[in-house]
Amino acid sequence: MLIDAHCHLDFEAFDEDREAMFARARGAGVGHFMVPGTTRQRWPSVLALGKREDVHVSLGLHPYFMHEHGEDDVEALARMLDQCPEVRALGECGIDARFEETLDAQWALFSAQLRLAKSRQLPVVIHCVHANDKVSKRLRELDLPAGGLIHAFSGSPDQAWKFLDLGFVVGLGGAVTYQRAQRLWRAVKSLPEDGFVLETDSPDMPLCGYQGQRNEPVRIVQVCEMVAKLRGETPEAIAAQSTATAQRIFGLDLS
Repeated sequence: MLIDAHCHLDFEAFDEDREAMFARARGAGVGHFMVPGTTRQRWPSVLALGKREDVHVSLGLHPYFMHEHGEDDVEALARMLDQCPEVRALGECGIDARFEETLDAQWALFSAQLRLAKSRQLPVVIHCVHANDKVSKRLRELDLPAGGLIHAFSGSPDQAWKFLDLGFVVGLGGAVTYQRAQRLWRAVKSLPEDGFVLETDSPDMPLCGYQGQRNEPVRIVQVCEMVAKLRGETPEAIAAQSTATAQRIFGLDLS
C-alpha cells in the first residue's frame, strides 16, 4: 500500500472528477493521501477532505500565495490547530526564492509558522525552492522537536543529509523521473531507507512524459518504480519504506 505524502486534492483541478481520481489511485494500490493546506481560504476544503478515512491533512500558509495572506492569518492558523486535532502537521509553508520581491515577508511568515509548530510539537511540511541551505540553517536554529517533510526535494546529497540530521525526511516526486536530475539521483541513492517519502504534488509537478498534463496520485506508482531503479531495490520494498516513514512522520495509524 502506497501513501501519497503530498497532494493538493482540494484544488479546483479535481472538481470535475475527484471521485474518479480517488478510484484510479486505489486501483493502483495508493490507499492514503496527505493533503496540505496552502491559504486560509482553502483550509475548509482541506478539512472537508480530511473527513474521508483515506485522507489526512495539514494546514499552513504557502509562500507562493503571499498576496492572498492576511495580517491575522497566523493567529487564525494557531486557532485552527487548537480546534482541529485531526490536523497532522503544519504546512505547507516555506520559502520560494524565485520570488525576490516577497522574500522578506516569506521569511517572516515562515518563521512565525515554525514557532507555532514548535509550540505544538507538530511536524512541518516545507516548500523549499532555491533555499535549501538557508532553510536548513533556520531549522537548526529553532531545533523543532517533531521534524517533518522537505517537500519536492531536488537538492544535493549533502543538502539532503543536513535535513535528515535535523529530523526531517525528503519528499521524492516527479522530478526524479527526468534525465537531467543527475544531482537529485545522487541524493536518492545516498538516502537511508527511512529518509524519504514518495509524493506527487498533484495536480502539479508532472512526471517526465506528462509535461503540460494534470498530475494525480495514481502516478506515484511510476515515481516508486524510478526510485527503486535508482536504489537497486524492488518497487515493493520502496513502497513499504515510504509508507512506514510517512506513518512515522505524520503519526498515522493505518491498522
